[in-house]
Amino acid sequence: MTQDGPPGKARAVVVGGGIIGCSVAYHLADMGFTDVVLLERDRVSSGTTWHAAGLMTAFGSMSETSISMRKYARSLYGRLEQETGQATGFKQVGFIEVAADRDRLEEYRRVAAFNRWHGIDVEEIAPSEVKALFPYAKVDDIEAGFYVPQDGRINPSDVTAALLKGARSKGVQVIEQCPVAKVLSSRGRATGVVTARGNIEAEYVINCTGMWARQFGELSGVVIPNQAAEHYYLLTEQIAGMPKDLPVLEDPSCYGYYREEVGGMMVGLFEPDAAPWNVDGIPADFSFGEIPPDWDRITPFLDKAMSRVPIVRETGIRKLFCGPESFTPDLRPILGEAPELRNYFVAAGLNSVGILSGGGIGRVLAYWIVNGEPDVDVTGINIDRFHPFQNTPDYRRRRSVEALGLVYRCHYPNRPFETARNAKRSPLHERLASKGAYFRDISGWEIPDWYAPDGHKPTIDQLSWGRENWFPWWQAEHEACRRDVVVMDMSFMSKFLVQGRDAGSLLDHLSANKVNGACHRVTYTQWLNPGGRLEADLTVIKLSEERFTVVATDTMHRHVESWIARHSPENAHVFLNDVTSAFAMLAVQGPRSRELLQKTTSADLASDRFPFRTAREIDIGMAVVLCVRMTYVGELGYELYIPTEQAVHVYDRISQAGEEFGLRHAGIKALGSLRLEKAYRDYGHDIDNTDNPWDVGLGFAARTGTDRDFIGKRAALETKAKWRGNRRLVQVRLKDPEPMLHHGEIVLCNGRRVGNVRSGSYGHTLGGAVGLAFVELAETITDDLLRNADWQVDIAGILYPAELSLRPLYDPELARVRS
Repeated sequence: MTQDGPPGKARAVVVGGGIIGCSVAYHLADMGFTDVVLLERDRVSSGTTWHAAGLMTAFGSMSETSISMRKYARSLYGRLEQETGQATGFKQVGFIEVAADRDRLEEYRRVAAFNRWHGIDVEEIAPSEVKALFPYAKVDDIEAGFYVPQDGRINPSDVTAALLKGARSKGVQVIEQCPVAKVLSSRGRATGVVTARGNIEAEYVINCTGMWARQFGELSGVVIPNQAAEHYYLLTEQIAGMPKDLPVLEDPSCYGYYREEVGGMMVGLFEPDAAPWNVDGIPADFSFGEIPPDWDRITPFLDKAMSRVPIVRETGIRKLFCGPESFTPDLRPILGEAPELRNYFVAAGLNSVGILSGGGIGRVLAYWIVNGEPDVDVTGINIDRFHPFQNTPDYRRRRSVEALGLVYRCHYPNRPFETARNAKRSPLHERLASKGAYFRDISGWEIPDWYAPDGHKPTIDQLSWGRENWFPWWQAEHEACRRDVVVMDMSFMSKFLVQGRDAGSLLDHLSANKVNGACHRVTYTQWLNPGGRLEADLTVIKLSEERFTVVATDTMHRHVESWIARHSPENAHVFLNDVTSAFAMLAVQGPRSRELLQKTTSADLASDRFPFRTAREIDIGMAVVLCVRMTYVGELGYELYIPTEQAVHVYDRISQAGEEFGLRHAGIKALGSLRLEKAYRDYGHDIDNTDNPWDVGLGFAARTGTDRDFIGKRAALETKAKWRGNRRLVQVRLKDPEPMLHHGEIVLCNGRRVGNVRSGSYGHTLGGAVGLAFVELAETITDDLLRNADWQVDIAGILYPAELSLRPLYDPELARVRS
């Protein structure tokens, strides 16, 4: 029964009655928020939930967070019927992923190992076993299948109804046919909603409006760049003898997934060339609607899908359904508190996996709201990774086509995004292009990944899990940095000017390390949340007593900015300015970097006059630049912050002076391999918001032994007091020089799985693939233990001997950095 009108007040208002909104409301109430209201503009499950295909598959992700949400959803759906009395249609009929070529086999063997480590019971099976489980499949051209017996299918409307019934039983008020006109706010904080049937004051507002999330967010200035696209599935007439317990089959090479449906077959598509739908805005009255199928566009993809299950071609078509599904620019969900408005949370952009992860999404967001911070790694799915330019119609129109098409493409580690490019360019772009740069999209920036030498085009000949055509060019850049000197364009780094009488005390309060010390110094630090876990990893440059520059990675741009703003006392004399675009950033790194720069400046760069961690303005040509002696590659090096309008001038001076020192241009591929040889951390890749400083080897930067207070200090002290050292981030190097490390490879100690690689690259100096791996043992992890154990790394089912170390394998004494 639906309540007639909304209450005047609530603790939380959930906007949107699809499976995500119902899951969030259910979990909020389950965690103690009984004063929750769910508002639905039409009827529960309208929009996209009602027409979802209903797959419930935990297998397939290389994200620990995604796997945990899928596993939780599968468990929840299995017990909801008993809890609520409402059927969910959950059938554990099994799921089979097909690998139809060697590259897919490589991918799924990697995925399977990672999934097994995180509790998914997946078995590699032969083509004949695929045929036995799914007799309708053509299997003579496949390499293998990957079978998960606990996976299966579910009824989307029924499971949504079960979540809704459970939410109501826990005190949630559900009001249908009650559209929300706007979100109320005061002093940067959401305070309620306006509806046609009355206003509701609320402490929290949660946007779960699905494909309308972007439009609804725009009413409050919140950036949510999800875009609807056409999504198809075909339903056949009944097929004689079709078993009800037929497993779900998926074959990305044929763009299709297949399952039983009312005695016939459902054939779902993720075509490589998609079509966005209503880029300018989703109609407000679209509820249980369909999109007229584009037969001409979809027929070639449908023919390919039918080739895997030929009986479909012999069976009558009952319906070709086309409905909208919402996709994000990077194919990851949008979750968390909006950086533009406090207490405004979002759960949207599920990329056609809303049903199979909806239970987990609801649990994670509810925990986040109730406890003030999440309990899983959200660095890859946090809403604050997006920027306003990604909300533009042109960007969404271009990227949504590619995003949907990537769902079923082989997920090569070096596959670049090809659409919606050239949105943001460094002032050095043309200069670098003339040097043979191969550009990659880095948070919208066009940044060199590597450089092709003279006589070669900067293109990838063939994507691969192994060594691609540019491998020797990357190696040359890496070795040039270790031997001579390189220049890197780092303009994509996030840069913030923090000024005012209270700027130093504020930044000291945010930072685990002491940053408000001597002027003209740079300090590496972490920011912690109240639970004592990592919130950011960055450097703070003290320019003067009242001027600081905060530098963070590109992916942390809006997170760092909002963290500073939200923790500045209301009456503090602090001014925050985003100066990312005001300064280009060049890194000049390598043992000859001092010689090179000394040729361009009148400043004395001698080590005793300009030691490590010094930050000082120097002249280069006719420009004055901030020169910081820092490195992210493990060599003598400098970072130059250059006024944008003088960037080309400074670059030209450095390039000219560099000729006698063997200066080489290097891209971020070399940056990655160099920093991993030195075991430098990268937030969002090898460290994240679930880590404490000691587990990941950053305890040296957490100054807990002083009287200075900082956010998270109390929790950090508690963690340090009981820390056992049996869970550690360690460096790993493969002893065999041939294989590559990318991400997610499983680490074994004396034959037992104990962890996985978080970030991988190739150590051209160390002579093998290198990475940072998180491992957990029963005893305290020491370098002696690491040396004496038998270590292996599982790469697509092959075990390779490895060396592990707590200390950097390259220059552990910092001799080269401080030279």
